[in-house]
Amino acid sequence: MDYPMFPCGDCAATLQIGDRICEEVNRTVVSVMSALQEAAIPGVRELVPSYGAVCIHYDPELLSYNALQNRIQQISARQPVQGGGNDRPAVRIPVCYGGDYGPDLAFVAEHSGLTPEEVVRRHSAGQYLVYMLGFLPGFAYMGGMDESIACPRLTSPRSRIPAGSVGIAGSQTGIYPLASPGGWQLIGRTPVKLFSIEGTHSTFALSAGDRVQFVPVSPEEYRKLEAGV
Repeated sequence: MDYPMFPCGDCAATLQIGDRICEEVNRTVVSVMSALQEAAIPGVRELVPSYGAVCIHYDPELLSYNALQNRIQQISARQPVQGGGNDRPAVRIPVCYGGDYGPDLAFVAEHSGLTPEEVVRRHSAGQYLVYMLGFLPGFAYMGGMDESIACPRLTSPRSRIPAGSVGIAGSQTGIYPLASPGGWQLIGRTPVKLFSIEGTHSTFALSAGDRVQFVPVSPEEYRKLEAGV
């Protein structure tokens, strides 16, 4: 775990793992996260992964920056980190494409020189890697999309996007877990709840390192899944 560490204010630090968006770096980020979680360093409050780094939030009254750095060096000496894959099965996400659920599907198809049906086929054909959560609680930035359906963001973001909307921005795809503003091209929607709060406990359906498989469903199937039938 011999990675440069930088302070982020007086109660957080960043371990810089890499400077590229790629699966190899992401696997190492996830492995570093696992090693730190297993170490359970007293004073560490939260670990937040990103494309190429892990942000460590800590309580400065319990743990100083220098002490944190020393503990990480000790962990590294005992347990060298090696990037490994996630052996959990892919999370299957049902999606109703097009129509009111995916108002930008026609634009993505025109931009790609494909039919809407072919965009759906290509978008749902492979598995996606969750690189990180951000922007909104539970918003998963996913890579691995077919480059032929890559599409730029909207020139003017929408003021409100329904929760569950599946979008494309550049060569990434993602799902809006909550109703919010946004500028991604919307091609479908899922009835699956990606983020929920019960009391003081938050639940996330996806985590960094997960694999996702989109499964096309009809409007009728979507409504049944939404109603829990």
